[in-house]
Amino acid sequence: MTPKSDRSAVRRLTRGDVSARGLNALCPDISDEVRRDFLRRVDREYLSRYTPEQIASHIRLAARLDAENPVESLVVSRGGRRFEIVIIAFDYFAEFSILCGLLASFGLDIQSGQVDTLPAPRTTPLAGRPRRRSPHPRRMIVDVFQVRVSDGTTFDDARQAAFRSELRALIALLEGGKVHEARAAVNRRVVERLAEARAPFMGPLYPIDVRFDNHESAQWTVMEIRGKDTPAFLFAFSNALALRGIYIHRVVIDNVGSEVRDRLFLADSRGRKIAAKREQDLLRAASVMIKQFTHSLPSAPDPARAVVSFDLFLDKLMEGGASRSVAFLLKADVRDLLARLLGSSQFLWEDVLRMQFENLLPILRDFKTAARLRTKRTMAIELHRSVIRARTLDRQTDLLNQYKDREMFRIDMAHLLGSPDHLVEFSHALTDLADVVLEEALLICRTALDRRYGVPLLEGGAPCPVAICGLGKFGGREMGYASDIEILCVYGGPGRTRGRHPTENSVYFERLVQEIRDGIQARQEGIFHIDLRLRPYGSAGPLASPLEQIRRYYSATGEAAPFERQALIKLRWVAGDEELGREVEAHRDEFVYSDQAWDLDAAVDLRLRQIRELVQSGTTNVKYGPGGVIDIEYAVQYLQVMHGRAHRQVRTPSTLEALDGLWRVGVLSRKEREQLREAYLFLRALIDGLRIVRGHARDLVLPAPGSDDMMFLARRLGYTGPSWTREAARLATTIRRHMATAHRFFVTRFDRRDVLRNAARMMGDVRGLSNSE
Repeated sequence: MTPKSDRSAVRRLTRGDVSARGLNALCPDISDEVRRDFLRRVDREYLSRYTPEQIASHIRLAARLDAENPVESLVVSRGGRRFEIVIIAFDYFAEFSILCGLLASFGLDIQSGQVDTLPAPRTTPLAGRPRRRSPHPRRMIVDVFQVRVSDGTTFDDARQAAFRSELRALIALLEGGKVHEARAAVNRRVVERLAEARAPFMGPLYPIDVRFDNHESAQWTVMEIRGKDTPAFLFAFSNALALRGIYIHRVVIDNVGSEVRDRLFLADSRGRKIAAKREQDLLRAASVMIKQFTHSLPSAPDPARAVVSFDLFLDKLMEGGASRSVAFLLKADVRDLLARLLGSSQFLWEDVLRMQFENLLPILRDFKTAARLRTKRTMAIELHRSVIRARTLDRQTDLLNQYKDREMFRIDMAHLLGSPDHLVEFSHALTDLADVVLEEALLICRTALDRRYGVPLLEGGAPCPVAICGLGKFGGREMGYASDIEILCVYGGPGRTRGRHPTENSVYFERLVQEIRDGIQARQEGIFHIDLRLRPYGSAGPLASPLEQIRRYYSATGEAAPFERQALIKLRWVAGDEELGREVEAHRDEFVYSDQAWDLDAAVDLRLRQIRELVQSGTTNVKYGPGGVIDIEYAVQYLQVMHGRAHRQVRTPSTLEALDGLWRVGVLSRKEREQLREAYLFLRALIDGLRIVRGHARDLVLPAPGSDDMMFLARRLGYTGPSWTREAARLATTIRRHMATAHRFFVTRFDRRDVLRNAARMMGDVRGLSNSE
């Protein structure tokens, strides 16, 4: 039986006389200090909104908060599919949007709610009063949501326990200052949850009415939102505000039927009202556009990255004020394209899209036309017409690089927004662009040097020709994202230039290569970078070699190492004098496909050394590791050297063409050819996916199994099923299968001493690789 004094306190509380003494009857287990501290923070509106019993439950939850336990929650069934969810926590920036995202990810539609921020207690005493110590010297939130469980989902005890666990994990991230990580986790959960429901992500788009009021509150700007309710509406909108640095103090959620009527009390990042009309207009436009963009997040490999980059995209878009011309961005197909781009990697935005912003909008406006790959001849004509108008070398070089960057950007966009099956077309387009750029760079640099030194002549007085040959991926027409351009420059022979300042041909062509190398500016490390390391004598040799030196160096009695004979397979004439280029190619065939013995043991030793020196134990390197793309390329090249003398069909710089040729002459079976082709194309697409994220060609190690990066990689490669975890596991299985195929073929054909058979197991590179099917 309740004591008389306690019954009296309850009656006073029921009549609205909320006091620490009155609450004692409802939460006698909570100290007076905690109750008073809580009541000092709340305002009259809060006290009039909740019953004494509800206030007492809030106090109980708040009493449990500390640095180790920064959030408490309570779930109350309201009958049928309706629940009340109470969340009491310390206050963090972007917390409201993260909570809305968590609710949406569990299929909980917010019907109404009240979100309050309780200020921190005073730190200075009032006049004539001693300072009170607060048990919680931090701001707190009291969020009460009335939710309905969406069709096709449940919110039973197990789901409620999972909800609390996720809530604690997210608030722990905020407590640790990891706002981006918390946002990323919520974005992923929302996208994955709604994909599992196999329903449109947000439903159809509807107009949104956003109004600002700076008179209702003395401290806060009131933002009123009205619009058609759609799943995750509040998550999308509040996320937009958080991205703009807007602090949300209080929220009143009042959905009427299918219409949203929400009121948010806001301040800018410096705690001030949002008073200027321009600021309100920009915030209104950005919030609505980010809300609409959220509909396209299922198209993004990394949804959190896509949203952050879209916010930066809007900053660029609005630098001169929002324009009506960007209304096309609200079209669903355009939003989906943009989400795929902006959600690919941080590097892609920072170093590509932002720099090529003016070229991005036309591509988005008419992607099918803008992304159509041009022929090599068309690019050559366009580039030459652009460059020929300039009168100085510097200006010509600038125009050449502008065209290169613009065209490379368009090719990259076509690849990123197209199908992974189009890898060969992408490689050929990049290679054609590199051919065209080198040809034009050679022309403008020769013209400038001819003016300075005169035309180079051979000793007999005839003009001295020069040719540029490609090597490596460039020579094989196999360039990918972040590929460099490996070249070999060859000129006719010794002699002097004829002009006012004559010089030796060796000096002239050395400077010519320097001018070309310095003139073609690499957009980023490794991307379209001129690489001369495969020239005779490597870094110790001249940048340009006379034809006779090429013949001596690459010969049975020459100084070329066995790996240089193998590397010469990829040689292809690309620019300059065609007759000279064909002479170099003919000598390549004589040397590479000669009857000179091929030292297979030395070649296999080199491969083993790569694994030991370039692959870190316990990691999967998809280029150099056992079963990496190098296994396929080297295996094909070994077979080309061994059979190329007898079969001209296998003499090609292209790996894919060589596979076809080796099958036609009976060196490979049909099954081997098909398996190696499939594995080669898959591994190259995988490498491109890694390079797009990292922006360079150096790190080709797979992300850790089960990591977010592995899941984003899977989505980037088209593994976009409902469960991100399952799709990442499916990608890992495919990787193991193709790497096992590549490594098994390599060791079966070439490792007569079994030195590589156990390499995968020794290095811990791909678990079970040697024993995989």
